[in-house]
Amino acid sequence: MDKIGHATTAYNIGAIQYDLMRWCGVKNDASIAVGGLTALGYMSIVEVFDGFSSKWGFSGGDMMANIFGAALFAAQQKGWNQQRILMKWSFHASPYAKYYPAELGSGFFSRMLKDYNGQTYWLSFNVASFLPSNSGFPYWLNMSLGYGAEGMIGARTNPTVINGQPIPSFPRYRQFYFAPDADLFRIPTNSSFYNTAAYLTRFSKIPAPALEWSHLKGFRLIPIYY
Repeated sequence: MDKIGHATTAYNIGAIQYDLMRWCGVKNDASIAVGGLTALGYMSIVEVFDGFSSKWGFSGGDMMANIFGAALFAAQQKGWNQQRILMKWSFHASPYAKYYPAELGSGFFSRMLKDYNGQTYWLSFNVASFLPSNSGFPYWLNMSLGYGAEGMIGARTNPTVINGQPIPSFPRYRQFYFAPDADLFRIPTNSSFYNTAAYLTRFSKIPAPALEWSHLKGFRLIPIYY
């Protein structure tokens, strides 16, 4: 979860920085380079600070994830001049954070960043951009693959006692998802308000029905998942 979080953050920093550069009139190739390098530079600074932390330490895996996210953005923009595959994020409140708020967050917004149990990361594919222009497939409709996990009270193992309080035993397991999504920014409109709102939500998965699979629960259909 941590690695895919790194990749998703690096990808979106690159995409946002590219858009800002293009908005300022910078040429395409230069904007791609600045976007990718900004993403990699920012995430590298974070990793260097982690390297001086006795709790975390420098992680080569994190750096590889940072490079992957920045490269996924840059390769698509250079090769296709668009982002056909988006890396997105979604969050729902989990029941686990209350057992270890110091690690998983003590409030809703801190839990959005720290509680991996409630986070899901997505590869959102714009299907129409891979098809002939006369296919008739809705250009705003994406299909997405998601990855999540639950049952994590600690980073690698779950503690049995926190601050003298016994903690229930929770199984730690991965979750995989398939769900429709939407790239609302691809719907043409002259409304600046709509375009702004669509852009700001472009990096977040749209709530939708989802098919989930895990080794613990098998397949299940979730009517609305976020």
